[in-house]
Amino acid sequence: MPQPPAEVILTTASVERLIRAQHPDLAAPVRPVARGWDNAVYRLGDTLAVRLPVRAVAAPLIRNEQRWLPAIAARLPVAVPAPLAVGEPGESFPWHWSIVPWFSGTPASAVDPQARDDIAVEFAQVLLALHTPAPSEAPHNPVRGVPLAARAAAVEPRFIDSPRLREIWQDGCDAPTWPNPPVWVHGDVHPGNLVLQSGGIHALIDFGDMCAGDPACDLAIAWLGFTAVGRARFMAALEGEYDPHIWTRAQAWAAAIAALLADADDAWLRAMSVHAGAELTGA
Repeated sequence: MPQPPAEVILTTASVERLIRAQHPDLAAPVRPVARGWDNAVYRLGDTLAVRLPVRAVAAPLIRNEQRWLPAIAARLPVAVPAPLAVGEPGESFPWHWSIVPWFSGTPASAVDPQARDDIAVEFAQVLLALHTPAPSEAPHNPVRGVPLAARAAAVEPRFIDSPRLREIWQDGCDAPTWPNPPVWVHGDVHPGNLVLQSGGIHALIDFGDMCAGDPACDLAIAWLGFTAVGRARFMAALEGEYDPHIWTRAQAWAAAIAALLADADDAWLRAMSVHAGAELTGA
C-alpha cells in the first residue's frame, strides 16, 4: 500500500518558527528525520524531537498520545515518547503537535531478523506490561484491536496472489474473538518502531495507533520481526498469558500486514512484508 500524500507542507524553517513561537525555552537546531504515513519527525537539538501530523486523520492520534502516553510510560520497562511539551494549532499549522524525547540507538528494522531473535523474550515482557485493561474512555481504532472480520473487506482483496496467506487470514477470522475486557494495544508493533541500544530494547515508539482492544494485532510481531527461533522464545515467554486462540488471530494479523505492505513505498517495509510472508508460509 503506497504512502498517502501529506496534506501540509513542513520545512525546517516552519518547524523552527513553531517552536520559537510556542516553546522558545526549548528552541534548538532543527533537522528533518523521517516522514511516515501520518507524522513527520524532526530532531530538536541533541535530546528532543518534534512530532507533527501531516494528515488530518492523524490529528486526533497525536491527541491520544498526549493524553495517554504519560501514564503508559510510567509502567513500561522501556522508554516511550511521552510528550514533554504540547504545541497548539494556529494559523501556521492547523493541528496539535508534540515535543518528545529523542531516543538514540538502532532501529530494529536495521538489524538482521536472526539478531532480533535475541530480544524476543525481552519484548514479550514489554508487551505484557502494556496489555493491561484499558479504561472505558480509551480510544477506539477501527483498524487495530478489532475483530478480524471487521477488516475483511479491506484486507481480503490483497490475498489474490497468496492463497496460503488467505487461509491463515480465514483461520483467524473463524477463531473465537478476544473474550476479555479490552486492553491497551500499541497498534503498530513492528521492527521499525523498536529502538535498540547495547544489545537490548531502549524504546518503543510511534503510539499513534494506540487503542483499547484485542492484543492479537500487537503479537503479530512474532512473524513480522522474528525467525522461527525467536518466535518460539517469544511465544514461550507469553505462554498462558492470553486466551487459547490468541496466536491464530495474531498470525492472521501478520498475514494481513504482510499483504498490505507488499507494495509499500519504503524498501524496509517491503522487506518486512517478504520476511513475514516467508515466516508464515514456510517459503
